[in-house]
Amino acid sequence: MSHSLRHRVSRALDPEMHEHPGLTRFNKAVVIGILVMVLAGVLETEVHVISRFGGLMDALKALLFLFFAVEYGLRLWIASLNPRFRSAVHYAVTPSAILDLLVLITFATPYFGIETTVFRLLQLTRLMRLARNGRFSHAMNLLMVAIKSRDIELALSAGLAFILMLAAATLLYIVESSVQPEEFGSIPRAMWWAVETLTTVGYGDVVPITPLGRILAAITALSGIGFIALPTGILAGAFAEAIRRAREERAHGHPRD
Repeated sequence: MSHSLRHRVSRALDPEMHEHPGLTRFNKAVVIGILVMVLAGVLETEVHVISRFGGLMDALKALLFLFFAVEYGLRLWIASLNPRFRSAVHYAVTPSAILDLLVLITFATPYFGIETTVFRLLQLTRLMRLARNGRFSHAMNLLMVAIKSRDIELALSAGLAFILMLAAATLLYIVESSVQPEEFGSIPRAMWWAVETLTTVGYGDVVPITPLGRILAAITALSGIGFIALPTGILAGAFAEAIRRAREERAHGHPRD
């Protein structure tokens, strides 16, 4: 009976041991729990929320801790049923299991004066792991195929953007360092301005004041529009091509995944 129960728990908890594609009901509950945990962690940083709903937040954290502690213990219990793990210890030392354990620890550390609430946001990475076995797995596979198919182009565009940023920072350092030593007194200082300008963020906290500096800034801004948009166009084209190929393979009865 214990052996049969262990296998049933394994099929419910471990997506890799589930016979059918997609997430089990329990894993869907885990997803909801993670989302609630992240939301609670975000709200917990607001002092007005704590002052008004502190008791409710503590009760919610206790409930979440109990749920994920039991779930973690069950995953250790069934770990050896998965062919990828030799034993519970082998599973416990995997990066994902260590991360889950650290998140559990963060529930207790605030009571010892250590504020680690934000580390619970790391559980969002587990959503990505679960998504690989859910409805989003096909979309994630397409995205990875699209990125891999354009890795050289993406690396080249990133390299060109860095060269442009370094060149712009160097030119502004030469032109503006004498009149604005605090902002452009070195190339690393001027790099902050170059990042703002190339990404078209334009905070306005650092601006050139010499005529030549402003001309160079205008050229940098216009050049940045094209260079920053280049990876977006590359990925959009690659993703569209990956979708087209997947549809053709399904039409011919040979799906990629």
